[in-house]
Amino acid sequence: MKIKKPITPVLPKLTKTDFISIDDEVIIEGLSLKDQDLSYQDIRNLVFRESRFEKVTMNRNHLERFECSNVIFDHCDLSNTEWIGASFHQVHFRQCKLTGTNFAESYLRDCLFEDCLADYTSFSATNQKVVEFKKTSLNNTEFVEVMYNNLLLDQCSVTGSNWFHTKLAALDLTTCTFERIAFSQELLKGLKVTQEQAITIAAGLGLIIE
Repeated sequence: MKIKKPITPVLPKLTKTDFISIDDEVIIEGLSLKDQDLSYQDIRNLVFRESRFEKVTMNRNHLERFECSNVIFDHCDLSNTEWIGASFHQVHFRQCKLTGTNFAESYLRDCLFEDCLADYTSFSATNQKVVEFKKTSLNNTEFVEVMYNNLLLDQCSVTGSNWFHTKLAALDLTTCTFERIAFSQELLKGLKVTQEQAITIAAGLGLIIE
């Protein structure tokens, strides 16, 4: 099956700004924002559309019913933000820090994570369609009960990641690295790995290889 690549965010001519204010029901659209701290906020129904965020910090936010479409996050720090049940459509994360960020139960379509630090991040119970993780650190992440179509992991580190209750057919880990990884044994069919990776997986399942 041919793997599709995420569609690049479509951005209009953006209006540069040095400051935005986010709150419940606010829509941020058509803006280019750089070097602002938007951390430690509890917000509902926030929307980002057709915008670019560069070196923006959004730490430890709780964003309920968050919507994000045609957005680029570039060198942003989004660590420990709660995006549970959010919607991401044509969103690119470039060299972002996403340590401990929670995407659980979110919908991701045409999303790219490139050169990101995303250790301890949760993607559990997400629905992912045409999503690519490229040269991204995904150590100790949660991919439990994920539904996906065209999920690509390219040159990522996935040591300690948890894929329990996720069907692994068509998933290719051959360019990735891991020292240990957790899968549901009955859902391993169709997973593509190297010989060395297969030995690591077999050892994790308790098999004795002589």
